[in-house]
Amino acid sequence: MMNAFVTTAMEWISLYGMMTLEIVLKILLVLVPLLIGVAYLTFAERKVMAYMQLRVGPGVCGPFGLFQPLADALKLMNKETIIPYASNKFLFLLAPILSFALSLCAWAVIPFNSGFVIADINVGILYLFAISSLGVYGIIIAGWASNSKYALFGALRSAAQMVSYEVSIGFVLITVILLAGSLNLKDIVEAQRDMWFCIPLFPMFVVFFVSALAETNRTPFDLAEAESELVAGFHVEYSSLAFALFFLGEYANMILMSAMASILFLGGWLPPFDIPLLKTIPETVWFIIKICFFLFIFLWARATLPRFRFDQLMRIGWKVFLPLSLVWLILTATVVYVFELRVIPS
Repeated sequence: MMNAFVTTAMEWISLYGMMTLEIVLKILLVLVPLLIGVAYLTFAERKVMAYMQLRVGPGVCGPFGLFQPLADALKLMNKETIIPYASNKFLFLLAPILSFALSLCAWAVIPFNSGFVIADINVGILYLFAISSLGVYGIIIAGWASNSKYALFGALRSAAQMVSYEVSIGFVLITVILLAGSLNLKDIVEAQRDMWFCIPLFPMFVVFFVSALAETNRTPFDLAEAESELVAGFHVEYSSLAFALFFLGEYANMILMSAMASILFLGGWLPPFDIPLLKTIPETVWFIIKICFFLFIFLWARATLPRFRFDQLMRIGWKVFLPLSLVWLILTATVVYVFELRVIPS
């Protein structure tokens, strides 16, 4: 009896160990390329903006300047971490860690193809919305813990901006859920095999992407970094690795929002047309191509558009996007109910 119990216990331990190892490998397969992508997104941004402004961009560090992200990382690591004397030191150091960690946690439910996702949960879209909503805490903590009026004012601006546009994003997500009939991200992608949701939900597609610009504090909505009055916003007192974590978190959120837009509106890993030649391209490659497309629009917007005033930013969020998304939500729900257009994934 004792031997049978020991054998069963050893089998369970072995099974648990294999499952844990599989999860760890999945996490590494996601995080390592993501961190490399975040580093080289900074390089791509500088190159794209340089070409749009008839400049060359970084080209000294390594061939074609490809070692520039490594040089930037080494420079930041060698700088001194300066902590303001009157600041709350624990929260001051916690804020960048929290912001960067949350930007990585959301990738747990992102499906890269029909068979690879770290956590295939039934409420994946709600998990994404919850994680993105928590991002405001890192900003508020950073602004308050710095004990600086400039940092606090920048944090309040960023918090108001993020909260305002999250309301519109929530309505957009509900319209997608109504059409797909599921909260699972893989089911939402499969529901777009016949038609990508960017076609019937084009106004919501535009609202989502513009709200993503505001959610990530990117141009033309980077009001937290209005140099004339706020210097650098909520992270003005940060330096060295602490500043680098905020920087990396912002770019990781850009990639996350691009992945969400691809999944919700452009069919995720699905090819644009049902052609045998296109199906030979791996699903993950299609997903990465769509993410790169949205990232290019992020960079294009920064090189092209001027910064909005804060009153213009809030007016667009509350007086334009909120009524538009609410009306479109009601219209979508009515059409789905009357004509029974809900797509039920097989």
